[in-house]
Amino acid sequence: MGSISAYESARGRRYRGRWRDEAGRQHERRGFRTKREARAYISEIEIAMSGGRSALPREARITVDGLAADWLANKQQALKPSSFAPLMTAWRVYVAPRWATTAIGAIRPSAVEKWIRELGQGAAITDRVRQSYAGKPRSASVVFRAVGVLAGIIDVAVRDGRIRSNPARGVSNMPRRDVAARRPYLTDDEVFRFARCAPDSMRSTLILTLAYTGIRWGEAVALRVGDVDIPQRRLRVSRTATEVSGKIHIGAPKSWQARTVPFPAFLDSRIEELAANMDPSDLIFPSSTGGFLHRPDTAQNRQSWWLTALNDAGVQHLTPHALKHTAASLAVSAGANVKALQRILGHKSAAMTLDTYADLFEDDLSDVADRLNKRVLANVRLERRGGYE
Repeated sequence: MGSISAYESARGRRYRGRWRDEAGRQHERRGFRTKREARAYISEIEIAMSGGRSALPREARITVDGLAADWLANKQQALKPSSFAPLMTAWRVYVAPRWATTAIGAIRPSAVEKWIRELGQGAAITDRVRQSYAGKPRSASVVFRAVGVLAGIIDVAVRDGRIRSNPARGVSNMPRRDVAARRPYLTDDEVFRFARCAPDSMRSTLILTLAYTGIRWGEAVALRVGDVDIPQRRLRVSRTATEVSGKIHIGAPKSWQARTVPFPAFLDSRIEELAANMDPSDLIFPSSTGGFLHRPDTAQNRQSWWLTALNDAGVQHLTPHALKHTAASLAVSAGANVKALQRILGHKSAAMTLDTYADLFEDDLSDVADRLNKRVLANVRLERRGGYE
């Protein structure tokens, strides 16, 4: 909706009208003698921009903003805070500035495709505060998430029968997805060098626990003394302390299911030392104030104990989550099969584990071929040219 305000001129009180075009850019016209004239002018502009919104069926006149609140609330209820936060950011920063006041029935595929192009070029209007982002092209992942939010909101209108089809589905110019960087896999020697450079024994043990159990950072810092079974060398992972915008949220693990994870014997004494004289409800890896340990800053050119330890150890830059990948790599090299790895990592299925870590099983393909060759040589007499008798 446009706005109208009064101002004083040499010829007396006049009115100005302000409105935003389809790209979100603000415009203004001055000199109206009455508020009614200004309002009528802005109404004409808005009708023209909406493609004749007043001619739309009543149920199609609802704006994107009118449906977004419930859609976001439903997502917040269904998702973990760490999964919901990126959706909320995409809505606030990219979707709302462009589409919030647009009628659902007035959205055209061509307008969505133009918006996608502008996002990719860095020309779309956004609500980014940091000037360093201004004019910069957005990555494919950012574009996919923003379009996904818009499409999800419009899906509600389609299901409710407000419109027949979703103009944000089936667009022709979605960017190619970003090429995933090669995962960093540390060797045993690199893991221990890194752990030795941690500022204290607790964080040293934390690094080793992450690298040799595959649990996530949030799962590790939520572990209590009662979750550790030293005789059986097991960790019971039943909750996670996820940090979102500096606030810790306690919830179920990512798979929504508790699991038991084994740990190697060399961690026995380290964990026993941390758990000594503590109650079952006490945290194994607490902060200096006794609360949950916050995730270290791992952005390039920042300061944190994690980055200092990496630098001192001469180990490549990596995040706490990357130690989960290292754990998978070390487990596979130790002979773990896919089903065991799935349980350790907390994946929903073995297929997910294979899809995620297919590169770790490349050697298995060569091993299969070698074993087949040995069996054939042992059981079949081969001719010189590869035939058989």
